[in-house]
Amino acid sequence: MSGLRERWRLKAMHTIQERALDLFDEKGFAAVTIEEIAAAAEVSPSSVYRLFGTKEGILVADEFDRMSPEALKDFLGSGDPIDSLLRAVRAYEAAAKGSSEPEDAGEGPRFKKSPWRRVRYFFAEPSVRVAVCANLDRAGRRIAPLIAATGELTETQARVVANALVFGYFAALEQWYLDGGSRPIADYVEEGMRPLRGIWRSSDQEDSA
Repeated sequence: MSGLRERWRLKAMHTIQERALDLFDEKGFAAVTIEEIAAAAEVSPSSVYRLFGTKEGILVADEFDRMSPEALKDFLGSGDPIDSLLRAVRAYEAAAKGSSEPEDAGEGPRFKKSPWRRVRYFFAEPSVRVAVCANLDRAGRRIAPLIAATGELTETQARVVANALVFGYFAALEQWYLDGGSRPIADYVEEGMRPLRGIWRSSDQEDSA
């Protein structure tokens, strides 16, 4: 039964996010209410609040937020967590590309179902940006103990590295947005994270010494 409930929850969340984006694209973020989103998704407003909390939460919620500590540990892996991040970004972009619809006249080369459709609100709407940064802060606090647990870095170093990872990803994403979203997000993440790779290369070299 719990499996059925979880599948319903994930399906409902996806439907609400898609209908919300339809409305945001049509009317503008500020003009849309939770009640309108609920009606479009054929759920109650209380369901939207329960699943996302706020209108901003509809845009910023993702699979990472719902990862258990065990799943998060597996995601980071025992090696370079940047590789794990890049794999996740490429998988996200591939999934979005696979569900792309024909081009919207108002969106130039960007597809309606591409990452651009959701991510642009991270930077175009101040309240959404605040919500994204709050999510990133929570992510950093979840990741830091896992990095520290490897014993390769102190707790202070692990906290700094965790925040460099999550907010570095956000900075790469913003540059992708500023450049118009014409290249893959993964290209920006890979380029931006390159200086951080030395941390894990140094650890590997120490282990092999």
